[in-house]
Order: sequence, then C-alpha cells, then structure tokens
Amino acid sequence: MRKIILSLVIIVCLLGFAAEVAGMTDVLMNSAETITPGNFKLGVFPFALLSKHGSGSDFGVAGRAGLGLTRNVDVEVKGGFMENVSYFGADIEFWFLKGRNINASAAVGGHMIHAKTGADSYGVDAAFMASTAPVRNMEVYGAVKFAFDSVKDSNQNHTLIHIVPGFEYRISRTIDFLAEIGIALSDSARSYVSAGLAFYSRR
Repeated sequence: MRKIILSLVIIVCLLGFAAEVAGMTDVLMNSAETITPGNFKLGVFPFALLSKHGSGSDFGVAGRAGLGLTRNVDVEVKGGFMENVSYFGADIEFWFLKGRNINASAAVGGHMIHAKTGADSYGVDAAFMASTAPVRNMEVYGAVKFAFDSVKDSNQNHTLIHIVPGFEYRISRTIDFLAEIGIALSDSARSYVSAGLAFYSRR
C-alpha cells in the first residue's frame, strides 16, 4: 500500500510542470488485450509533448479508467490536463485476434478539447494495436493512432497520426507499469513520451 501511495504522490507532483499547448493528444497506454470482464482499470500517466519547430517541450498528465464488458470488449474514459488545455474522451475496444503469442485489437471513440486561451475542438479517434509477450510479465505493443479534430466555430480541421511503440510490465497482480513513445506522422501532430502506472481490480 505504501508503494502505491508513494507512486501516486510522485505522479501528482509532476502536474506542477504543466504548460499551455495547442494540438493536445491523448496517450494510448494499452496493449492489444482488453480488460477482463467485470474488472476495473485506473491508469495515471505523466507525459511530455516534444519540441516542434522550436516550440519547446510541454508537460502534463493523462488518465484512463476502464471496465471489461466481455471477453473481447472493454470501454474506457480518458482525460489529459495541462496548464490551459484539458482533454476528455471515451472509447470502446474490440480484441479481434487472439493468437498463441500475438494479439490484435481496434478501438474507436470520441473526444473534446477545452482551451482556456483559445478555441475548443472536438473529434473522433481510432487505434489499431498489436502486442506480444517476449518474456514473463511483459507485453510489447505497437499501434497506429488517429485523431480527427474540428475546431469549434471555424472551418479548421486537424488530423493527428502517431505510430506508438511501448511496453507493459506487470509489477504485481494489480499494478502494471507502462511506457510508450508516440511518433508523430502528420504535420498537426507532435511526438510524445509517457510513462505511468495502471491499477486493476482483479477478480
């Protein structure tokens, strides 16, 4: 219990480094396996949006909470917070390939972004994920992540595309450590790095 409390304190302290940024994106932090039916997941992930065109790096924190619905389907709500920007959304994931040591899934959802000093935006997002377990207690995953944003009360549209390699390591029966890199492939997107913890209620 003390390790869990200490981890949460460290993560919350990182909020103090948040800064304003446009084009905010959510983190994936998810292997291709869905949450076990009836189980609950809560994840907290500090992240950094990397410098682009001399803009400097920006920092914030993201979170995800999910519930397993069936053996192949889960739902998650997600959010991200920076000094003057906040992100909220939800998605549903379908685990369509279960191999001996390879899994694949797809997720689709929607989101909205609130900017204190600029225009709000909203959009849809999707991700295609594959993962494998090279060693015990660890999954390595890769994904292609899309977000299609429209700026409120304007004709501006943004397409964010990322290639996302990452891994998930099981610390204990109820805690996983995750880390990933989001590599921007579109002009509107910024690359990011993120790491954090996911807590599960295991039946």
